[in-house]
Amino acid sequence: MTFSQKNLNANETIALDLHPHWWYFSSPVFALVVSIIGSIWALTTDGDSNLGKVMRVVFIAALVVSALWVVARYLKWMTTHFVITSHRLIFRTGVIAKSGIEIPLERVNNVNFNQSIFERMLGAGDLLIESGGEDGQSRFSDIKRPDEVQRMIHSQMELAAERRGSYARGGGGVASVAEELERLEGMLQRGTLSPEEFEAQKRRLLG
Repeated sequence: MTFSQKNLNANETIALDLHPHWWYFSSPVFALVVSIIGSIWALTTDGDSNLGKVMRVVFIAALVVSALWVVARYLKWMTTHFVITSHRLIFRTGVIAKSGIEIPLERVNNVNFNQSIFERMLGAGDLLIESGGEDGQSRFSDIKRPDEVQRMIHSQMELAAERRGSYARGGGGVASVAEELERLEGMLQRGTLSPEEFEAQKRRLLG
């Protein structure tokens, strides 16, 4: 299932749409395999004893629960998207109750990825994105080829910056001033600019 186009803004395009890596299924699949093996063992051993009957009920119940867990995880996998567009990063997840994160590309300050040796062999890993929003940092797990995703984000950030520069040169004065003020406010909040420097830059922009 692909990310719905109706969730995009005008003139916004999708550069990358990812579901979680298949390692996302490791826990429920492992539980299902163990419960299958246990159920086969319980059904082929002496079932007349009280212990045998109990073990049979336990493993069959575990089989049912783990199978439902796999189905639930698959439905969540189908409805989980990590999307890079021409304007923002979008993370959406949830089958019935849904949650999501959206980070405009101009607010992204830093993108890091982390892979253990085992995850590197599998082609999976985590992304840590630092932004100028209220959350500050957002971690996304079970990302396919996180190093390539990191490069894709940087590439889209550069393209977005070029578009903003072209728009400013083309006469988008009001929008470019507003964007510059927003950037300066972010620098003030992070401590990059002092209040005096911020006021001086603000007066310069407003003429």
